Amino acid sequence: MKNRKYLLPMAATGILALTLSACSSDGGSDAPSDVDCTAYESYGQHEGKTVSVYSTIVDLEATNLEQTWAAFEECTGATIKYEGSKEFETQIGVRAQAGNAPDIAIFPQPGLMADQARAGNLKPAPQTVSDAVDENWSADWKKYGTVDGTFYAAPMLANVKGFVWYAPKTFQDNGWEVPTTWDEMMELSNTIADAGAMKPWCAGFESGEATGWPGTDWIEDVVLRAHGPEVYDQWVAHEIPFNDPKIVEAFNTTGEILLDDKMVNGGFGDVRSILTTGFAQAGQPVLDGQCAMHHQANFQASNWPEGTVVAPDGDVWAFMTPPIDESKGQAITGGGEMVAAYKDTPEVQAFQAYMASAEFANDRVKLGGVVSANKGLDPENAQSELDKLSIELLQDPDTVFRFDGSDLMPGAVGSNSFWKGIVSWINGTPSEDVVNSIESSWPAS
Repeated sequence: MKNRKYLLPMAATGILALTLSACSSDGGSDAPSDVDCTAYESYGQHEGKTVSVYSTIVDLEATNLEQTWAAFEECTGATIKYEGSKEFETQIGVRAQAGNAPDIAIFPQPGLMADQARAGNLKPAPQTVSDAVDENWSADWKKYGTVDGTFYAAPMLANVKGFVWYAPKTFQDNGWEVPTTWDEMMELSNTIADAGAMKPWCAGFESGEATGWPGTDWIEDVVLRAHGPEVYDQWVAHEIPFNDPKIVEAFNTTGEILLDDKMVNGGFGDVRSILTTGFAQAGQPVLDGQCAMHHQANFQASNWPEGTVVAPDGDVWAFMTPPIDESKGQAITGGGEMVAAYKDTPEVQAFQAYMASAEFANDRVKLGGVVSANKGLDPENAQSELDKLSIELLQDPDTVFRFDGSDLMPGAVGSNSFWKGIVSWINGTPSEDVVNSIESSWPAS
């Protein structure tokens, strides 16, 4: 059920309030009649050919995808037949095993894509796609689409995690400065707690079968900010055990906020109320003056009530979780999708190349609600100030970016024991016991 962690946030970029229902299309999205096909000439002509695409992306987000690639259809003659489903993660392997795989799959986790590659189901990406990724993305992003030395999947869109949301007016009225280090953030938290007018933090980890996933984001942010990308990579790859002392330290550091009743849970109750508070509703007390800060990704922007102004001088804004070890520089975690193919026909390879292009990134971002780490993306195409900030962070050569750790870990850990461990931890199980239990669940292979 690892898709649940992905599905909810990605739907939240523009449509969290909508029901997550499957959608499909026979292609033929409406394209402007005056579309300039010059940029599409390199993809060739594929009149009468159909490319099937399958992913977790549904509802308005799916409609926007289809609108984006309508010009590709118009200019190449190919038809893109799209299907989105919240059952993607469980069904993609079933379909592949049954010989009924789509031509293209948009994977929400690199780990799931790697499983399909190692099973021999995916086709290596063509050189055109490899070249496009070399041009448009950092080496880290290409690594997430590479399995055992073979490149399979280009990145598509992205999200930025680790934002701390706050109400600018609340900060201004109280004379609080936005913290630039973890120590400053803890000092501010203690100041707010001691004043007693509100709780420093509000949090919600409830997400149905995926309850606990927002807590994994907290831990990942702290591991990266305290110990840097090398230790983060070792942890995710199990080159150090999950119960390494550095990971225990990360749990304990995070626990200074999440396990302290004076720090949480503004507007909801005590520490344990975190587990019964829906993640999409958890930030509301920031607006109600019941808590000062809320940790959540850029997709939190669509969780605020309609009419909420998200801007530096608006109702709510966000700063990036600051560094713990300042020598590690600006580090962020995030997620995204990987586009991989089960077939290597000319029309499929052409579509892969298009999806890796700057044209796709710019056209999709213009429709709003998403960002991309594509270097060819013009931040001015972002439809909100937060999206623009997210793009600038992703494109900044000084930013250390790491993919969501639990999405890279084996499913038995990343979308199972890690989530469950967070629940136990919030319920009072000591950090050492939690990480020992997670470590014991790591697959032997």
